[in-house]
Amino acid sequence: MKISNIQVLRGPNIWSISRKKLIQMRLDLEELEQKPTNVIDGFGERLEKLIPSMFTHRCSKGVEGGFFTRVKEGTWMGHVIEHIALEIQTLAGMDTGFGRTRQTKTEGIYNVVFSYLEEKVGVYAAEAAVNIAQALIDNQEYDLEHDIRRMKEIREMERLGPSTGSIVEEAVSRSIPWIRLNKSSLVQLGYGKNQVRFRATMTEKTSSIAVDIASNKEETKRLLTEAAIPVASGVTISNPDELEASVKKVGFPLVFKPLDGNHGKGATINVKTMEAAKEAFEYAKTYSRRVIIEKFITGFDFRVLVIDHKVVAAAQRDPAHVRGNGIHTIQELIDKENEDPRRGYGHENVLTEIAVDRDTLDLLAKKEYTLETIPEKGEIVYLKSTANLSTGGTSIDVTDIVHPQNIFICERISRVIGLDICGIDIMAQNLTQPLNENGGVVLEVNAAPGFRMHLAPSEGLPRNVASSVIDMLYPPGKLSQIPIIAVTGTNGKTTTTRLIAHIIRSNGKRVGFTTSDGIYVHNTMLMQGDTTGPVSAEFILKDPTVEFAVLETARGGILRSGLGFNACDIGVVTNIQEDHLGISDIHNLDDLTRVKSVVIGAVRRKGWAVLNADNGYCVKIAREARCNIAYFSMDENNPVIKEHCKKGGIAAIYENGYITIKTGDWKLRVDKATHIPLTFGGSVNFMIQNVLAATLAAYLWGYKPEDIRLSLETFIPSAAHTPGRMNIFRFKEFKILVDFAHNPDGFNGVKAYLQSVEASEHVGIISGTGDRRDEDIIETARISAQMFDKIYICQEKYLRGRQQQELVDLLLKGIYEVDPNKEVIINNRSTECLEQAIKSAKKGSYLTILSNTIDNTILRVTEHLDKELES
Repeated sequence: MKISNIQVLRGPNIWSISRKKLIQMRLDLEELEQKPTNVIDGFGERLEKLIPSMFTHRCSKGVEGGFFTRVKEGTWMGHVIEHIALEIQTLAGMDTGFGRTRQTKTEGIYNVVFSYLEEKVGVYAAEAAVNIAQALIDNQEYDLEHDIRRMKEIREMERLGPSTGSIVEEAVSRSIPWIRLNKSSLVQLGYGKNQVRFRATMTEKTSSIAVDIASNKEETKRLLTEAAIPVASGVTISNPDELEASVKKVGFPLVFKPLDGNHGKGATINVKTMEAAKEAFEYAKTYSRRVIIEKFITGFDFRVLVIDHKVVAAAQRDPAHVRGNGIHTIQELIDKENEDPRRGYGHENVLTEIAVDRDTLDLLAKKEYTLETIPEKGEIVYLKSTANLSTGGTSIDVTDIVHPQNIFICERISRVIGLDICGIDIMAQNLTQPLNENGGVVLEVNAAPGFRMHLAPSEGLPRNVASSVIDMLYPPGKLSQIPIIAVTGTNGKTTTTRLIAHIIRSNGKRVGFTTSDGIYVHNTMLMQGDTTGPVSAEFILKDPTVEFAVLETARGGILRSGLGFNACDIGVVTNIQEDHLGISDIHNLDDLTRVKSVVIGAVRRKGWAVLNADNGYCVKIAREARCNIAYFSMDENNPVIKEHCKKGGIAAIYENGYITIKTGDWKLRVDKATHIPLTFGGSVNFMIQNVLAATLAAYLWGYKPEDIRLSLETFIPSAAHTPGRMNIFRFKEFKILVDFAHNPDGFNGVKAYLQSVEASEHVGIISGTGDRRDEDIIETARISAQMFDKIYICQEKYLRGRQQQELVDLLLKGIYEVDPNKEVIINNRSTECLEQAIKSAKKGSYLTILSNTIDNTILRVTEHLDKELES
């Protein structure tokens, strides 16, 4: 068996709207398609032996052991691989349980789908699961521990840290969307103009001056001293010649720490001799040019967390240590301590594994101990000089017993330094008494303090400190979202998207929108190309100037990565027609409907689905929708419309030449079609459908009919407003129509329009698209033969894996089926083809260029028009 493809789905998708993080692996079982698990000798027994924890998988049996029962009875290898991929992630500390395995219409090819927590771990799990299954089939040894260890490593490299992660989790619990802006901890909460950013535990509200002050321990101590806040006495030096005098001035015992250090790096405590002082000074110098020498204060290490100038948590911290039992060595005690299930690699658990480093060896040496020393029973041996959790320290929550005077001091410190989030390190016998009574002092003030000790203390109540951060960033009344209208369908997506955006912009909002020709913010193109996927949607949602998003959403992006947003307010499906069939397991219109319905599945419960009542597949989507439904139709007597409005529903209809909103039995005429330039005097039905969809979406959002009417009448179809959509260029002797119709339904729409156009001759330039079905290419050619007197075939591009002549032959087949005598000219050089067609154009002829057959069609036609005007 082999993996054909692995896709990472990051948003609502065809497998699940709510489970956004999925791996979709396309797996070719090859000869294993004929070998279910019960015919592979010993496979089930080997699987149970290698991964016994899979006993908990209930599978379709609904009981523990159900999956193993399925393996014994016989199931296909794709199903097994799905379960292995889920279980090895769980064994690596990432418990996730959603999976699906479905056979495609190609024998032996399966889509294996399973959830993940960390993207790169999910991809690794997919590949590892296949390797594990193959080893079990071949009865070979497999190092499962290597995979689990590697997945843990990848997770630690890729995932958000515990502090950042807790803020994101709290945001998600409040339905606030988020986007990771880099590979580390820079995160955006909210969309568009309502976004806020934070990095770790520094927010966009965090003062850079305050961070600079907190990073300079000497400056911090000076400001606190001037504010009458108790601090440890000390000096700062950079030259070893100053060491002896400074030691005498402060007096033993001492603490040495780098001025610019963090996380306790370079610190040495309880220094009692000049020889130890020299070593501590040199050690601190490796981290900072200047070194702080402070009086060593005995007592306990406390961290107080202040957010938005309010104390939200306090913890007592103990450095990593072991307790002797008179039997085991210090190394053995460390190993035993690291077996505690609460300890893990990096930040994976409440506590971090204790690692032996220079700091550990130095502390042991001061006691004349080594790792082989056996401490006496009950003796506590400290292994680190600081109490940081990242080095194996532990924490005890003491929030509820902090004296009010100490709360006042800490909240005052946050304002003196100017930090919106700060961690204050205090050395004192306790926090239940005021510091000025028990001799306690403030050691440091930390910008970007870690939350882990408060989120999951070793003892005491966990504190949801992230909640205070979100309260500060999004106080009551502040919005995190911007309105989102998503537009999908087979034909008309781009025009409908542009028209909706025009209505919104005309009514005073700064709108960002994506289309198949580019990304726009307030009518300025920022990126050119087909931008209808999730990356383009995210581009708009990350823009801090955007107030309203209108997102064209194509099938390709949905299948490739899912949607680029978690939810939208209005979802529009223009129609579902035969196009892109035979690609990515989409073989018929039911399959295509399933893809397009993802957009409607992402509409908020109180939002609206805008659906085409004249299209049976759109009506089918409504049956599964969990939001409000509104229809549009070219026929007010459409049974779907009549039944819908009978129940009080809202619809947009085309009646008596008017674009009309119908609510129940009431009609509200918005505008006459002949007044709307986009409809070409009411002669282009598919444009009227686009107008109906856009009008209905705007009305449902709350725009008044008169405001919509003005927008409709000012939206001029042109290469600027609607590039490639019914663009008409008027030459002196003839006209050229450019439309990027690319499927039978689109060709039929153009055909209907041309029937109303008088011309001495109708000439067409067409091509095929290589990734379409043969029957679709042939059908477009048939339609071309019906609407054109003369046809140019220009098959220069869009081969997509086919031979040029193969596509030309399919087009010729369709044309000659309709008219064996049709005049056909083949010129596969686009520039020459256009030149030839223009030079051969008769007076009064109408030249139609379809399917973007000419490279940069609009630009080239415009150049010819400019030359004519100049001559």
